[in-house]
Amino acid sequence: MKFWAGVTNNAWFQFLTRERIDEVNFWQPRGLAVYNELQSGSLFLFKLRRPYNHIAGGAYFVKSSALPLSLAWEAFGIKNGAASRSDFESMLRSLVGGGGNTDPVVGCTVLAEPFFWPQDQWIADPEDWGANIVRGRYYDTDVPVGRRLWDAVQTRQQLRQVSEEPIGRFGEPILIRPRLGQGAFRVLVTDAYERRCAITGESTLPVLEAAHILPFAENGPHDVSNGLLLRSDFHKLFDAGLVTINDDLRVEVSPRIRDEWSNGKAYYRLHGQKLASLPKVPANHPRPSFLRWHNEKRFRA
Repeated sequence: MKFWAGVTNNAWFQFLTRERIDEVNFWQPRGLAVYNELQSGSLFLFKLRRPYNHIAGGAYFVKSSALPLSLAWEAFGIKNGAASRSDFESMLRSLVGGGGNTDPVVGCTVLAEPFFWPQDQWIADPEDWGANIVRGRYYDTDVPVGRRLWDAVQTRQQLRQVSEEPIGRFGEPILIRPRLGQGAFRVLVTDAYERRCAITGESTLPVLEAAHILPFAENGPHDVSNGLLLRSDFHKLFDAGLVTINDDLRVEVSPRIRDEWSNGKAYYRLHGQKLASLPKVPANHPRPSFLRWHNEKRFRA
């Protein structure tokens, strides 16, 4: 099994070590970061820069995407490794220079269930780590150096889990199903719907939001099948029970919009219409049980 050791910004790592977080954005300043040999759930290690030259923790790969800085901050907040949006932007601009785009695109690598070891448990650079490596490199558990690194990680995680709730399954090299956070949910839903509103087909990214069908506060999972990418006004209407999606994937608009506000023509035009956008992967389509919950428990018919 292949996994990744990524060259990691020391300040990013040190900031996140102090936070209790369920996910991180391992970002890069210029566009999409591609990891062709990683699957969702693959191990992703944090390899610190000089003067540390050690592997100091890691997480589990979920997905790579590219978002404007504003949306990367909105999705991940301090999980970007900065205390504020201005700090985040300063970190980015220090790498790409000032000026230019006021909302530059950030390469976002979404990682779940991060772990940060105390310094006495850091792993020295593997013997085959080259000084010319800028971004990172793959390791393979079928190769001795990769297996030794995997086993060293396993040992540290077992020590860590003596006093903490386990956050990953180690032992023989296997993929885990990472527990997704809110930021991962937003990125996965946004990309699954190809950045188009499920109801209207709108593709203006700043006004698109990932909506839970069964709310997270009511034990709805951060899963694409429990999500819809919606224009912000439809998101509000959906959460308020004034719009729903039936089992046939058709839009239903509550008569209460007209009754209470004597308005809503723009919404009623879509009543009965099939969804304008759906994920290409059928498993990512809205799960019928979630839709039925929204129809029965939330929709104000």
